[in-house]
Amino acid sequence: MPPARARTAPAGRFRRAAVPLALCAGLTVGLAACAAEPDPDAGTNGVGKLSAPEIERKARTAADEAKAVRLAGTLVSKGGTFKLNMRLKQDGATGSVTTKNSTFELLRVGDALYLKADAGFWTHEEGGDEPSEAGTEAADKLDDKYVKVPADDPSYKQLRGFTEMDQLLRGLIGLHGDVVKGDRDRVGGVRTVKVKGGEGGEGGTLDVALEGSPYPLQFARGGGAGLVLLSEWDKDFPLAAPGREETLDYGRQLPRT
Repeated sequence: MPPARARTAPAGRFRRAAVPLALCAGLTVGLAACAAEPDPDAGTNGVGKLSAPEIERKARTAADEAKAVRLAGTLVSKGGTFKLNMRLKQDGATGSVTTKNSTFELLRVGDALYLKADAGFWTHEEGGDEPSEAGTEAADKLDDKYVKVPADDPSYKQLRGFTEMDQLLRGLIGLHGDVVKGDRDRVGGVRTVKVKGGEGGEGGTLDVALEGSPYPLQFARGGGAGLVLLSEWDKDFPLAAPGREETLDYGRQLPRT
C-alpha cells in the first residue's frame, strides 16, 4: 500500500547518503596520515635534535666516562699506513698493529708492556740488510713469544701510545674547524647522526649514536687519512700478564724499525 512505501523510502535514502560520507571521512583521515611526516628522532636518545657543537660535546662526554672500548681501523700518516685493532681500558689494553712490513701484538697490564711478533719482525733490519745467522736463530726463538718491553727502551713510549685509551681517543676522533650537523646514517645497525668539522668535512666526520648513550661509533679522518670504528663501549674484558712459558727476554734494545 502507498503508506508502507512512504515509510521505507527515507531509510533507503539515508543508507545511500551514508556511503559517500563514510568514504569522504576515510579519505580525509588517510590524507592527514600521509601528510604527517614521521619524526626522525622517535625512539632515539634525542641527541639528533641538538646543534653540532652540542652533539660533539655529548659524544666526548660519553667517551670520557666509558671504561672500555674497541678501536679498529686504518690510519694514514707521514710514516705510512697501518691498521689498528685494539681493546682498550684505563689500566691496560690488548690487540694488534699491522704495518707495511709486519703485524705485531701488544699487551699492556698496568705499566708492564709486552710485544709479540713472528720471526720476520725480529729479523727485519733497517736499510734492508740481510740478517745474520745468529740474528735469524734468535728470531726463531722469539717467534710468537711475548717480549717485555723495558720502560727505558726508546720504543716503549711509542708502543705504549697504541695502548692508551684516552690518548688514542683524543688523537683519533678529534674534529677540527667549525662543526656542522650532517646526515642521518647507520653504523653497525645503530642509527647515527654525523657531525662534520671544517668545510666539507675536511676536519673529520664523526658518527654519533642516536640509540642508547651517544657514543662515537665511527670517525672518518679528513683528507682520506683513515677510518676508525669504535664499538664495545663500556664492555669490560680480562687482562693478565702472559705466563713465563709464553715470555722470552729479547736481551738488548728492541729494533727501532
